[in-house]
Amino acid sequence: MATTVNVKLSRSNRIYRSSEPVEGKIVIKSPTSISHGVIRLSVNGSVNLQVRGGSAGVIESFYGVIKPIQIVKKTIEIRTSGKIAPGTTEIPFSVNLREPRENIVEKFYETFHGTNINIQYLLTADIPRGYLHKPLSATMEFIIESGRVDLPERPIPPEMVIFYITQDTQRHPLLPEIKTGGFRVTGKIATQCSLQDPLSGELTVETSSVPITSIDIHLLRVESIIVGERIITETSLIQSTQIADGDVCRNMTLPIYVLLPRLLMCPSVFAGPFSVEFKVCITISFKSKLAKAQPKSDPTAPRLWMALERLPLELVRTKRDQFSC
Repeated sequence: MATTVNVKLSRSNRIYRSSEPVEGKIVIKSPTSISHGVIRLSVNGSVNLQVRGGSAGVIESFYGVIKPIQIVKKTIEIRTSGKIAPGTTEIPFSVNLREPRENIVEKFYETFHGTNINIQYLLTADIPRGYLHKPLSATMEFIIESGRVDLPERPIPPEMVIFYITQDTQRHPLLPEIKTGGFRVTGKIATQCSLQDPLSGELTVETSSVPITSIDIHLLRVESIIVGERIITETSLIQSTQIADGDVCRNMTLPIYVLLPRLLMCPSVFAGPFSVEFKVCITISFKSKLAKAQPKSDPTAPRLWMALERLPLELVRTKRDQFSC
């Protein structure tokens, strides 16, 4: 059996605030006793920005020139040099992300995994073993959520926006039978909601001359990065939720209820060198032979047999969310 090392956090969900100590254990399993140097634990939090060559017309020379934004970087000693006995050894640790008097909560952006922007916090345990032995190392990601004391209460009720979708609201061409026959879909949806709450609303198909095949709700992220004197923006799909399959009854209210994926979404961020925003896209697909012949790609891209409506979505962290874990 080979010697292994793992980092085990005190919280199974791995969620912490920047004002809280991150606690856990370094678990070492070894069939024999091993000698080691000073055992250290490193904390590294950063915003990693990437602009892919060709993205939004960006030339490839921009690729890789953006340096990560350091949020936190510190190393502490967990144990002095010595020996570890055979079997399982657990070494407890506790590390403060910031000092109690530091008023820098704002720079601790929440964990987020996007297409071009990644906000990540990592714990790394390093166990040196001298020149003749390979050092042992283990890394664990933990999740940061806002620790600000001035967070708003839960939005009650969430801000609802009334929308209507017709052939006249579309900015792209439609099939002649859809354009001339007409359709009208109305409803309301939350454009501001807490990260712990589902995206909610309702939708009603009032009229449609062409049968409907599907109604879907798509969550989109809009990532913007400042590169030199340019602002590079890219919109990408997070997840899709179908709320109707087939031709729905007219004038029947359909509920909209979409759970938000935590790691792929965060409170809307407007920082200096980057921003993370979100949108919700409602798509209505009509019955068409052309749709079957076309390959499926971006479900939010304009198509001749589809009607679209995009609305901004502001995500917020509330005080209620702080106690959800």
